[in-house]
Amino acid sequence: MTPLLLTQYTARPAQTSIELKTKNGQLNINRRKSLNRLTSSLAGISVLTGCGTLFENKKHSKELAADLVVIGGGLGGCAAALSALQSGLTVILTEETDWIGGQLTSQGVPPDEHKWIESFGCTQSYRRLREAIRKFYKDNYPLTSKAKQATHFNPGNGTVSRICHEPKVALKCIESLFEPYLITGKLKLLRMTIPISADVFGDSIKAIQVLDLESNNSMILTGKIYADATELGDLLPITGCEYVMGTEGKNQTGELHMPKKASPSNQQAFTVCFAIDHIENEEHLIERPVTYDYWKEYIPNITPAWPGKLIDFDYTHPATGKAKRLGFNPTGPHKYGIINLWTYRRILSKENFLPSSKLSDISLINWPQNDYLEGNLTGVSLEEKQRHIANAKQLSLSLLYWLQTEAPRDDGGTGWPGLRLRKDIMGTRDGLAKFPYVRESRRIKALTTIIEQDCGVENRKLVLGNNKIAAKGKNYHDSVGIGHYQIDLHPTSEGDNYIDFAALPFELPLGSLIPRRLNNLIAANKNIGTTHITNGCYRLHPVEWNIGEVTGLLAAEAIRKSEAPIAIRENRNSLISFQNKIQKAGIEIHWNKLQS
Repeated sequence: MTPLLLTQYTARPAQTSIELKTKNGQLNINRRKSLNRLTSSLAGISVLTGCGTLFENKKHSKELAADLVVIGGGLGGCAAALSALQSGLTVILTEETDWIGGQLTSQGVPPDEHKWIESFGCTQSYRRLREAIRKFYKDNYPLTSKAKQATHFNPGNGTVSRICHEPKVALKCIESLFEPYLITGKLKLLRMTIPISADVFGDSIKAIQVLDLESNNSMILTGKIYADATELGDLLPITGCEYVMGTEGKNQTGELHMPKKASPSNQQAFTVCFAIDHIENEEHLIERPVTYDYWKEYIPNITPAWPGKLIDFDYTHPATGKAKRLGFNPTGPHKYGIINLWTYRRILSKENFLPSSKLSDISLINWPQNDYLEGNLTGVSLEEKQRHIANAKQLSLSLLYWLQTEAPRDDGGTGWPGLRLRKDIMGTRDGLAKFPYVRESRRIKALTTIIEQDCGVENRKLVLGNNKIAAKGKNYHDSVGIGHYQIDLHPTSEGDNYIDFAALPFELPLGSLIPRRLNNLIAANKNIGTTHITNGCYRLHPVEWNIGEVTGLLAAEAIRKSEAPIAIRENRNSLISFQNKIQKAGIEIHWNKLQS
């Protein structure tokens, strides 16, 4: 690989400025006339392009300014941009791939949600997005009358989610939200763009340098407030924001389920997802993957032990830690009545569509069998990151090839050669998701760090004493949202098997979005102030959207009042006023009601 060359640049004087009030008085964040030397961190470099000369012969094509600069166009980034735009701000939104939407789109994963999601327990805008997805199907697909009339229509009838759908439908619905702002110029959307450096003066970010992966030109983005909505917390190292990775260690957090050893490199598996359908009596074998023999025999080196080979239908049950058998049958129910992985994340169910449409089942493959455990995407070099993603792709393709050729069938045969890789579903040449499904990011050292004692059922009971069972998690005075999900941690790169246990309905403290030091940076994804453990329930779709939506509203409030985000939280009257505003905007901040 050609060595990456770091360059130096000079920026034009800024045309906008803001006076921010901080704990230490007034801090003027007018742009300096020149930017500092580019940082040596390569954290923001794309891991998917395979380009080794990103920094060679770059031209600074332009400088863009807006009120809010959102780096990362996943669910959190989209929600941040949208709520900021609705609040009257101008916004720059960047995205590493050509699809905005993150988990729902470029990563291909239908929403993981709690049981109350249809009526409460998320923001109104998130619920509107879900309903827009349903409406798109009802308006454009040849549905059966039963499907059209279903109040809570589930396109794929997947068992894991109440709304399993195609990534491209979510993409269309999210893009439609931004059309009015793109037309008016209030929003500048930069696809295929990554952050590569930052200009930081004191405790304030002055500008972010980004790279257009298609033109190889860099741009200077300036804003009053910046949001890190990247999937991996890419702004944190390049801005010097203090952060943590991996496991903090039980001695540091005191959490009941925290691994004893602190290790930044002990991170959850990531997964390269893909979609398939099944055409009976046809053969759609993919080319045998180069490393198929390796992955076919691969046994995870984790504790408690994995029950055999990774590519098999035996796995470790997350909650019990015991071996459990899974099934797979794309033609109907599994003969032995065990879980059928075909329907687990099915994103289209032929039962919902008129027979004349010829639409078939389509299943999204995000299983334990293609979780990648051999390395991480953070805390490693660019070359190593690229290597891990390439290997993870080989694992996913090897799983597919095994399903096509060697997987045991319940009729005594082996393989389903009619399984077809649906490249059109993922919008890629190789048929794999545009970006890995990321479960664990860098996490800011925040004003508030959410710990297991705040929301884990067992740990909360210990905190309250007398074996008292709580109905919900810790009440935060600065709550700006709510959510619920199991604390669900997948096996890690350093040998921990599943950590999976019950969590209480929880609140989202504003302090978890605000770094301890930087004045004009807000965390807007799974990079908030959680631990390795609590990340397991705060990382899912509706909470990420909630985080982003609050980020946009907080940025608007801070700019309106000429204050730093931290000042909104630290002043009681300002905080209460902000909480009232976000509730009027449709954000629930407390679990006022719970249903069985």
